Amino acid sequence: MPSVRDAIDAHLGSRDVARVIYGSIVGLALVVALEDHPPGAGGTAAALLGTALAVGLAEAYSELVGTEARTRRPVDRTHVRELLADSASVTFGAGFPALFFVLAAAGAIELELAFALAKWTGLGLIGAYGFLAARVSGAGPRRAFVHAAILTAIGGALIALKALVH
Repeated sequence: MPSVRDAIDAHLGSRDVARVIYGSIVGLALVVALEDHPPGAGGTAAALLGTALAVGLAEAYSELVGTEARTRRPVDRTHVRELLADSASVTFGAGFPALFFVLAAAGAIELELAFALAKWTGLGLIGAYGFLAARVSGAGPRRAFVHAAILTAIGGALIALKALVH
């Protein structure tokens, strides 16, 4: 049975990292856009889950079309299943914030807290992936921190832009 560390190392060595980061940025953008006039906790959760599914399927379909165009052949069923499995990481990253809105809809937390948790955990996830990716590539702690700061700045820019235009 592989250890947790082995599972983390395997995950960090996969293409899933890029997909989770991409999905997280999409989810964060939607959370920021909905914050001022949310459709309620349940509606926000549904919007996030629907968007996550749409972005995941768009990822899979665009890869399918790109592969067919590049190879000049139809993609076989096995490859289609692989593309769908790969897109699950994008779906997870974009849909993860829905968890907080499901909790709010159930009355476990307030809607305002759900938005705060969705924004800051998304930003933290993006930064943590940046830091860990740099560390497993051999970077020292200082370089890894810079790597994380640059990646976190992308998500932070979404939050700052919303604050400036509202």
